Amino acid sequence: MSVTEEIRTRLEAAFRPTTLEIVDDSESHRGHAGFQEGGESHFQVTIQSPSFEPMNRIARHRAVHNALGADLVARIHALELKISV
Repeated sequence: MSVTEEIRTRLEAAFRPTTLEIVDDSESHRGHAGFQEGGESHFQVTIQSPSFEPMNRIARHRAVHNALGADLVARIHALELKISV
């Protein structure tokens, strides 16, 4: 399973999002720190879910990181999150 698929599977299970967009932005970081040949090192995630309603911005980011798990987060060099209710 690709990193993109793992992100999707874990976030869908945790938050049942109404919107979920995952963009592998690795190629635009070629030559920079953390770039891996074949991609899957830099991601942009846009997620919208009612689950985030009671949380502030920091709590939302922590919830996403917890849902992804330390094992998956450790394999990602950069993760840009856009989180909304």
